[in-house]
Amino acid sequence: MFRNHAANRPAVSPPGAIGVSKAVPLVRFLLSGAAVLYLLLMLVVPLLAVFAEAFAKGWQAYLAAVTEPDAVAAIRLTLLTAAIAVPLNTLFGIAAAWAIAKFSFRGKNLLLTLIDIPFAVSPVISGLIFVLLFGAQGVFAPLLAQYDIKIVFAVPGIILATLFVTVPFVARELIPVMQMTGKEEEEAALSLGASGWQTFVRVTLPNVKWGLLYGIILCNARAMGEFGAVSVVSGHIRGLTNTIPLHVEILYNEYQFAAAFAVASLLAVLALVTLVAKSVVERRAKTSALGSDGG
Repeated sequence: MFRNHAANRPAVSPPGAIGVSKAVPLVRFLLSGAAVLYLLLMLVVPLLAVFAEAFAKGWQAYLAAVTEPDAVAAIRLTLLTAAIAVPLNTLFGIAAAWAIAKFSFRGKNLLLTLIDIPFAVSPVISGLIFVLLFGAQGVFAPLLAQYDIKIVFAVPGIILATLFVTVPFVARELIPVMQMTGKEEEEAALSLGASGWQTFVRVTLPNVKWGLLYGIILCNARAMGEFGAVSVVSGHIRGLTNTIPLHVEILYNEYQFAAAFAVASLLAVLALVTLVAKSVVERRAKTSALGSDGG
């Protein structure tokens, strides 16, 4: 009869295992502390500084800065730009994500690469591209002059530049979500007689709604805060082609620091609202996913 001596042998930890197990909590604590400290210094402190400077001269000075006619015009133009750019990029993002996630076709990788171009190209370069195309000496300058259409240094140029830099946000959020959900449910709906639109509205859209909303939030935040591309094509005309970031720059360069920070605080509030909306969407998406898994 053989006896299993190994079973009766006390367990021996590999060399260094005890030291590693003790070191893991310490490493985790140090890494977490370094990350929190970095975020405090790079994000929280500057954000608090913006609000402190914005209210440095009191509420009346703050309200005067944000209700001044040029500031109101900048706010109005920013909202108009976002109101046009976000829906258009939402439609494009849905169509591109649908095509990439649900179908196989030649040029699919090229389409993915094209969607990522705004991430790879500097916003200033993208603004210069529009100047080269639609400026006074641009490629389309004779055609635009013939019909008396002005794009660069006008609102259309700002909208085009914002459209360019915000192209990837909705598509890039939807593509992995649509790939993960697959296309079995859509195929089942089509086989039961549903039309393409009914399949999209009743099957596809409910499955990707949180990813879509998350992409729209990011797209809207970038559209309202874009500076580089818009700065190149705007012309910095007070009351006409200045968005909120450009108006802040002008005020700061004119040493109107309190007014500059007051208007900048509007963008800071937008950032905070975006973060809250992002957290709510992520939580709802996680809850929805757990509910689907459970049943």
